[in-house]
Formats: sequence, C-alpha cells, structure tokens
Amino acid sequence: MRIDVLTLFPEFFLGPLGASIIGLAREKGLVNFSVVNIRDFANDRHRVCDDTPYGGGPGMVMKPEPIVAAIESLKANDPGLRVIMLSPRGRSYNQVRARELSRLNHLALLCGHYKDVDERVRAFVDEDISVGDFVLSGGEPAALVLIDSIVRLLPGAISDPRSAELDSFENGILDHPHYTRPEEFRGMKVPEVLRSGNHAQIAKWRRAQALALTLRHRPDLLEKAPLSQEDRKILAELSASEKNEEDNK
Repeated sequence: MRIDVLTLFPEFFLGPLGASIIGLAREKGLVNFSVVNIRDFANDRHRVCDDTPYGGGPGMVMKPEPIVAAIESLKANDPGLRVIMLSPRGRSYNQVRARELSRLNHLALLCGHYKDVDERVRAFVDEDISVGDFVLSGGEPAALVLIDSIVRLLPGAISDPRSAELDSFENGILDHPHYTRPEEFRGMKVPEVLRSGNHAQIAKWRRAQALALTLRHRPDLLEKAPLSQEDRKILAELSASEKNEEDNK
C-alpha cells in the first residue's frame, strides 16, 4: 500500500511514520509513505499558500492553486488515487471505514490548516473524513489517526492478526478487560475465571464483560452491534441489575 500525505508541515510526520507498528510495517515493505510539502507547488518565490478570506472575517484560507497542483502531480502517476481531506464536515471515521481504506492500493490524505481550505479544492477531492467533533490546529494529527488505524490492519503488520480481530469496535462493541502478571497488584486480584484454565468459561466471561463495558460506556454501539440471543439475555440481566442498584440508592 502507498499513502501520500499532503501538508504544509511535513516535519510533523518525521517521527510518527517511523515508530511502532507503522515503522515496522514500513520496514517490512507493507506500506510506503510520501510526505508532500504543499509549499513546493506554490507559484511565487515566497511559497505563499494562504490568503485572507473573500467577504472578510478572521483567519486565513489555504489557496487552491498549490493544493490542486500537488494533487494533480500525484494523480498523473496514478489516476485511480483516492484523495481524502481531513475535515469537520466529513462523515465520522470508524473501524468499518478503516477496514475499507486498508484494502486500497493508493491513498492520499490532504491536511487542511488555518481557518479552512478554499472550497474549490473539493472538486479535486474524493471525500471528507472527520475524526471527531472537536477542533484541531490542522489535519495533520487526524491524518496520523487514519494512518495508524489503516496500517495496523494490513496483513503482516501485526504479528498475531487475531489480536486486531478482537479489538474494540471490530465486533461492534468494546473489548473485554485484560490482565497480565502479577496475579495480585496492590490488593487487586486477577479474576479467578481467567486463572481457571476453562476456556469455555473464560470466553463466556469475556463476552459478558465486553457487553457490560459497552452498556456502561458506549450504549450507542449496541443499537447496531450484531447481538446473539445470549447477548441480549446478558444485557437484559445487566440492565435489570443496574436498575436495582439505582433503586436501592
């Protein structure tokens, strides 16, 4: 897979693209990165890439010429390149979209900055993606979020692919709690069932715990999660238990 990042601040990516799973995947040849400096496509000697907004108002707006020139330079080598702009108007990013993007051969991420990007740039972009309802100084941190979530899904990026398959959101709900040595830490013990060696009971406990965590912290996920009859029974029992606790307070 190849991922191009279009940005005004290429130095932002120097460390992250060589670290952890991303760096290992790069070393294995599973992914190649190109960080494109949009300023290199500005047509003036000062490499100006922003200007004041038409109609007045605060802030600066990124100019269309250098951005579009950068996009076209990439598409000249690969017309099938998919270009994504990190933007608050995009649809919210999730694990399903991460899996879809991980199947592409070539992807470009456009990082906006300042107040906004000139609206005409969107005629050259395939889609907008938002990583959440909050404000960032630019699209660079959001681009790294996409890169990390995509690269870890590439075959061979993680030594044990089962680990990724069991992550939160992969099955529509949060993951279950995890424990490791020591068996006891500051008076808190690892649940006995996890030390029992009974794999059927462990699997049942983990599923129930995952459902409980999701009900407590992200109940919205349960509306779309693929739930079995046993899952629904567990959730009904959990809800009844929580209601009793509230009534007894």
